[in-house]
This record gives sequence, C-alpha cells and structure tokens, in this order.
Amino acid sequence: MTDTRRIFLDGAIVPVTRHGDDLVGGDGRTVAIDDAHHLAPVQPSKILCVHLNYTSRVDEFQVSLPPAPTYFQKPLSSLTGHRGDIVRPSNCNWLNYEGEIAIVIGRTARGVSHADAWDHIAGYTIANDYGLHDFRDTDAGSMLRVKGSDTMCPLGPGVVTDWDPRDGQVLTTIVNGEVVQEASTEEMTWDMAYLVADLARSITLEPGDVILSGTPANSRTVYPGDVVEVSVEGLGTLTNTIVDGPLPVSVEVGAQPTETEQVLSTARGGDWEFRGQRAPHPTDFSTVPTPRNDPRR
Repeated sequence: MTDTRRIFLDGAIVPVTRHGDDLVGGDGRTVAIDDAHHLAPVQPSKILCVHLNYTSRVDEFQVSLPPAPTYFQKPLSSLTGHRGDIVRPSNCNWLNYEGEIAIVIGRTARGVSHADAWDHIAGYTIANDYGLHDFRDTDAGSMLRVKGSDTMCPLGPGVVTDWDPRDGQVLTTIVNGEVVQEASTEEMTWDMAYLVADLARSITLEPGDVILSGTPANSRTVYPGDVVEVSVEGLGTLTNTIVDGPLPVSVEVGAQPTETEQVLSTARGGDWEFRGQRAPHPTDFSTVPTPRNDPRR
C-alpha cells in the first residue's frame, strides 16, 4: 500500500509519500509526520456524498432505505486537512461529527459498469462529514449549509492505494478519547464501486474527485475544545479539533439557526419518530454559545 499526502512545506504545497514516521517529497526533502502541516490529500473538482448507507444508521433513524442511494454535494470551500480546525459559528450550537470513508477517483468515469468501477478508484482516505444542524430546517433537502459550511469536510491524512473495503474494515470515531462510532464496511448497503457506477451514469467523475460513502449510527454533537478522531484499519487516523468561530452567522440576511424538534432529534439522537412534531426550543441566538456543561448535552 502507498500513502500519499499533501503538506505545506517551506512556503509551498508539496506532495509527499509516507515512509514509516516520515513524509518524503519527490526532491528528497523529509519531514516527520508529527511536524507536518497537512492539507487535504487531494484537490477534487467535486465532493459527492451518499445520505444513508450503513444499516446501523438506517435502524437508528427508524426509516427504510430507498431502492437506490440518494446524494448531496459539499462545496470545495468546505475542505480542510488532518489536524485542521473545524470552525463552529459562534451563534450555532448543533455541530455533529460523522466518521466516513472517502473514495478517491483515479480515472475518468462516465457510464461505467458496477464491475468496472473498481478500476476507476485510485484509493481511499478518511473523511468526517460534519453537519451544522442549526440549518437543518432550511437546508434539509440540499444540505448546503448543514454539510457545506467552511471547514465541514476534513479529509486525510493521506490517500491509500491497494486497500480493499470489501475485507470488512472497521471504522471508529473517537471524541476526547471515548469511542462513539464503530462499524465494519460490511454494514454498507451499497459498496464503493456501486456508488461510483451509480453517480457516473450521469455525472463525469474526474481524477481526484471524492465520494463520501456514509456514516454508521451515533452521530452526535461536539463542542469547541473537543478533539475528534476517525480511524479506519489500513487508512490511519484523521484528527481535528472543534473551535468556536470568531464571528456569528449574520442576522442581517438569510435563514437563522433554529432549535426545532427536527434539529434537536437529529443532533442529539433519539425520539426520531417525533421529528418535526414538537414546538421549537426557546433559544435566543443573539446570546453567547451554549456552554460545554449545558445540561442539554
């Protein structure tokens, strides 16, 4: 297996390959992994994401899967890398992690079969499909601000080739040292090649494009100061820290953060059958953010 990364080194973006505890550039420059400034390991033209795929997440939502996957898209401005900060706007409260495996396209794919789609995958990396659920009431269909706000798509640390998700690889999400998600790729309803072939029926996938393949159960809210790690067997560990943004989302224009039952049940888990049926939680979003010891946690 080969692990390739992109780092910021001596004022430039440098592609490097992992060799043990070091990262080595094509010109021989070497930097220790722990000292490297990681960037997202690829430069995609698009980031496409499947809504539901893992059976544990489907069971948690108390829903039935549609006959085929449904998708949403994250803008490129949502990208960040390993050890990058995840910025929660100061007047938002409901930021959730979603540990995932990301497919990286290696060859242009358009109209490929399920069987042939495997040959169009360059490798895999780790993603955390963060969701700012304060906007779930207004962007539930597109998920644009929920999943597409700045820094909400960390990828990394590297792209690993010759790694096979069909071997039942385990994904684990850890918050402040506590395991909060754990599942095998055997839980996936639609495998990686299916997702590639499905999307490529009508969308040309270019080298470097990324497809997020879904998250297992137990996506929950994280807070400024929390450290979130997503580990996948054979791919490594993606680590990010949640920070409070210096600015709130503007109140001058646009939809504002909400705390309806839809928002709370999605962010905190449970009571899925009551989503959207109960009154909004009274919250004044012009005040300071919810503290970490808020009993609603």
